[in-house]
Amino acid sequence: MDSQITELAPQVASPWPERTGVSRTELNPISFLYRSVATHPDRVAVVHLDRRYTYAELGERVNRLASALRAHGLGSHDRVAALCPNVPSLLELHHGVPAAGGVLVAINTRLSPPEIRHILEHSGACMLFVDAELESLVPEPPAGVEVIRVDDNGHSTDPYEQLLAEGSPAGVPSPLLDEDEPIAIDYTSGTTGQPKGVVYTFRGAYLNALGEVIEADLGHQPVYLWTLPMFHCNGWCFPWAVMAASGTHVCLRQVDPTLSWRLFKDEGVTHYNASPTVQIALVNHPDAARLERQVTTLVAGAPPSPTLLARLETLNIRSVHVYGLTETYGPQTVSVWHDSWNQLPAEARARLRARQGQQYTTADMVRVVDEQMQDVPHDAATMGEVVMRGNNVMCGYFADEEATQEAFRGGWFHSGDLAVWHADGAIELRDRSKDVIISGGENISSIEVEQAISAHPAVLDCAVVAVPHEVWGERPKAFVTLREGATASEDEIIAFCRERIAHFKCPEAISFGPLPKTSTGKVRKFVLREPEWAGDGRRIN
Repeated sequence: MDSQITELAPQVASPWPERTGVSRTELNPISFLYRSVATHPDRVAVVHLDRRYTYAELGERVNRLASALRAHGLGSHDRVAALCPNVPSLLELHHGVPAAGGVLVAINTRLSPPEIRHILEHSGACMLFVDAELESLVPEPPAGVEVIRVDDNGHSTDPYEQLLAEGSPAGVPSPLLDEDEPIAIDYTSGTTGQPKGVVYTFRGAYLNALGEVIEADLGHQPVYLWTLPMFHCNGWCFPWAVMAASGTHVCLRQVDPTLSWRLFKDEGVTHYNASPTVQIALVNHPDAARLERQVTTLVAGAPPSPTLLARLETLNIRSVHVYGLTETYGPQTVSVWHDSWNQLPAEARARLRARQGQQYTTADMVRVVDEQMQDVPHDAATMGEVVMRGNNVMCGYFADEEATQEAFRGGWFHSGDLAVWHADGAIELRDRSKDVIISGGENISSIEVEQAISAHPAVLDCAVVAVPHEVWGERPKAFVTLREGATASEDEIIAFCRERIAHFKCPEAISFGPLPKTSTGKVRKFVLREPEWAGDGRRIN
């Protein structure tokens, strides 16, 4: 009877308008460039050595690139790889490749030839743009890969420049139909097993770029120094974020503290991003001096020590501590400043800023959960795993559905990072799950030990790993790099730690020397750990 009444009832038109193309366009970060071309055509967009490109010139170069790629047969979602340092061509590829409908695969320039070949093969790249100085890393490209050399001199003899000359300054119509289409594949550092291809979308890149504009306080017309590798998480989406703010990109082929300090002053740099490793090199350089104009830096890649954050503050460098992974387009959380911190001593402020905080404006709240996916108490003591979901999480791993499902179990992305949750909502990273040191049944945070050691005035950098112990199962061992000209003994540093943290947390032993690191500044702890466990069938006691 009810069904008959429903059928006989008059159909009432919905009061809500139907969706039309008038009220929606697909989110596309390339639009930031074209807006700046239209609004600030004469503003300097790129600075590199003796070259300067205005936004009008940069827009034409990107148009020519996209047109030439299409003429070379690039199809929708075809992969285009790039093996370049932070030079203008890589910045242009971040725009020209997706404008032509392709997917950019920016490759870590510090990988070995076999690793690079694996990425080229796994991604199915049809083209490779390679910097002339890096050609030796690709001695025999996979079959079917067209290689275009980039001489980075801006001359007409440069094969890359010759390609641009073939293209039309008018560009090509955008082939984008859906903002959830792929824009890039970023490969993880592969510190444990083969690297995985993390797929970014137009939507995610657009929203993450806007998140960077907000959290880094880019404002209008920033001058951004490229100390962060552009291949790493697509430079945390800053190739697009700086365009959104109509800013200037100051390119660097490699991190050079001497040149960086000169550019801070000569080019009026307002922003840069870097891992703690690069930050340490900058703040301890002989040219380091308090800047007249404040510079803002995003710090990520590894938890920074309060000592480093305090040193940046003395140089008039405003640090913003962010945290994320390749799978989250780079930064996902930010240590938000609280007004109540203004009255605190510098050391206390630095300690609070070393926390990872909470989600970006454009992201969903980050949770810390137990093994049952239940939120841990906000007690700053109970550790759990950091999980994320939302606009700034990858859509999955390329050609690896099994790994995607494992990473997304329970409907959240599992970071593998362990943290505590504070009463104010901020999370604080305590360890990688595989790096937890369990000594005599007590969990020891390697980060807590590292921060205690880093406070020693003679210490430049350090890393702590678990090593086997006959009585306690595991004990912490520290690997320390001393400042140039500084001296400190093993006993002295251990005693220094005992004044700051519980004795059971202090390192059992210390080795001195440089630390092995990935190109993004993360310590390769497995390299430090392996010799310590040689002969053991397990890597945990």
